[in-house]
Amino acid sequence: MKLSLTVNGATHEVDVEPETPLLWVLRDTIGLTGTKYGCGIAQCGACTVHIDGQPAKACNVNAAAAVGRKITTIEGLSPDSSHPVQKAWIDLTVPQCGYCQSGQIMAAAALLARTPSPTDSQIDEAMAGNLCRCGTYIQIREAIHAAAKMGA
Repeated sequence: MKLSLTVNGATHEVDVEPETPLLWVLRDTIGLTGTKYGCGIAQCGACTVHIDGQPAKACNVNAAAAVGRKITTIEGLSPDSSHPVQKAWIDLTVPQCGYCQSGQIMAAAALLARTPSPTDSQIDEAMAGNLCRCGTYIQIREAIHAAAKMGA
């Protein structure tokens, strides 16, 4: 079935089953591989994208539910990694293995869009659905505070 998806400001006509997870459409059909597969059950957050500005786990959203909505992936956050969250992640060398980081960055960017100067507890609450097996949670929190100071 042909579906029309708006991803990172561009329209993509995709021929997929309506119940295909958005994650697979982004990665396998459109070719945007920055959004990662982690668990497949919306528990780890590696697949976090923005749908209409809100963080969403792409493994848990079917393609049909994304039609008519604005989808932003890590590739669309900024064309050159100049988004304040991306800059803070780089400046503070947050990633270790890096696998979860695109999801972490997308969740952090959504948090800062709605709460420009979050407290530690607001950060912890907003980021609770994004797991990091390397345990970089302290660095993630510091990077979010740094991005807030940059005006994310």
